[in-house]
Amino acid sequence: MLDALTVAVSAAALVLAAWCGYAAFRDQPTKDWHFIGMAVVSLLVLAQLVVGIVQLSRGEKPEQGAVIFVSYLVGALTAVPAAGFLSLAERSRWGSVTVSAGAVVLAVLEVRLHDIWGG
Repeated sequence: MLDALTVAVSAAALVLAAWCGYAAFRDQPTKDWHFIGMAVVSLLVLAQLVVGIVQLSRGEKPEQGAVIFVSYLVGALTAVPAAGFLSLAERSRWGSVTVSAGAVVLAVLEVRLHDIWGG
């Protein structure tokens, strides 16, 4: 895996978590700007998925197995969009909390992906 991409995804996820956490602290729901931030983070994760699949297709193998690695990649791809859809259903501060929690989950998944690859 590309360590720089993993760090970028983790950092972006934590920034999104802090931003949405601040919105929840101010008793605000998710707004359009938050969804743009979610899209940026999701694009970074999509790039990571593509890089991971390309590396697997070139014969590189994660230390803990390809199935677990791909499963975590797909889980990472769905973490923030799932939280975003849930925040649309809850148009209160709890929607912002949901996105913040989803972004923290993504950051944890990134650490685990790094471990699975052998970092």
